[in-house]
Amino acid sequence: MHDPSKSRRLFLAGGAAGLGAAIAGGRAAAQADRGQIPTGPVGRPEPKLEEEPPLPLDRQLGWAVVGLGDYAQGYVLPALARARRSRAVALVSGNPEKAKRVAARYGVGENALYGYDTMGRLAGNDAVGVVYIVTANATHAELTVKAFEAGKHVFCEKPMANSPAECQRMIDAAKAAGRKLMIAYRAHWEPHNLRAKAILDSGALGQVWFASSDHHRPLDPSLPRDQWRMKRDVAGGGSLVDIGIYSLNGLQWFLGESPNAVAATMQAPPGDPRFAEVENVFSAELAFPSGRRATISSGYTASKKRIDLWGDRLVATLDPATAYQGNRLVVSNAKKAEEILTEETSAAQFTGEIDHFSQAVTEGTEVRTPGEMGLRDMRLIEALYRAARERRWLDLNPDMTVREA
Repeated sequence: MHDPSKSRRLFLAGGAAGLGAAIAGGRAAAQADRGQIPTGPVGRPEPKLEEEPPLPLDRQLGWAVVGLGDYAQGYVLPALARARRSRAVALVSGNPEKAKRVAARYGVGENALYGYDTMGRLAGNDAVGVVYIVTANATHAELTVKAFEAGKHVFCEKPMANSPAECQRMIDAAKAAGRKLMIAYRAHWEPHNLRAKAILDSGALGQVWFASSDHHRPLDPSLPRDQWRMKRDVAGGGSLVDIGIYSLNGLQWFLGESPNAVAATMQAPPGDPRFAEVENVFSAELAFPSGRRATISSGYTASKKRIDLWGDRLVATLDPATAYQGNRLVVSNAKKAEEILTEETSAAQFTGEIDHFSQAVTEGTEVRTPGEMGLRDMRLIEALYRAARERRWLDLNPDMTVREA
């Protein structure tokens, strides 16, 4: 049986387009007969896009990605492929065959593949402007110094390193090389976090005297990406270093100040091989110079990434707060709750931080999350571990070192 609605759909989808093309073609032919334009297809004007298109390839800054694990392949390289100002032009890996396979997927030539022991050859690759360190925590300092010695700028994953001394070494190397150093605190570009920060700064929440942040995720020994996280010498610590750092960095960013006193506890279940060297649950209280208080927790058995900003008029809740995708922001009081939507998705956090650094490098501007921020956070983490061991409140100096009695 003939379906009139189907015919209409076909007409709208294809027939109308064909008719429009025929009309345009007839008009063009008539104009050509009058000597106005040549025959052939008629070009359309440049469309107005919702987002700015990428810069021409010769104006995009070249990045070398160091480390090709889950995070690099799942998020870093796809983000570089979507970025406006940045593109992957080199890879560094300890597995040559893996590097070749990844290079083929992203159009990186085999002559731009390096091992960790041959990173010095990056100095001869003028296409590389930035080196992105995406490796285990214990390697960050050494690989960052190698990149600076090769004359490149460095973008390094958090945590910056395993100790304040290593962080300072990285900062000193950047200054000696005259190059920029940035730490990948991606939540500073995450749309929901940015909206929450704007709402807080506007005063809409009222006075915020308390904040809380909880970051937990299961630690799975069967996954290579989690196996090194169980080793203190490699990871630098347990859940506090790995995901609790989102709470520490995020609350300082939101509140615009750093704590001047801390207390903490940590726990490792006896008999669980995952926690033979690192802690499972870490919890802490933070006191700020303004009088604000905050609590944080991190853990390796539950699953939650949440931040609450408790105002006397409204409470802003990010839940999830720092996931790779699907973050949500809800503002509420005792009577109602409203989800705050953003035009951009959470994926913008990856391209945002990458293109921000490329722009800072090419235009000579300051970076939003510099090495000094990474050093500050590592000093705070060191103080928190000490507070947990000593089971007492510790007073902090403005640089986050412990104020000795």
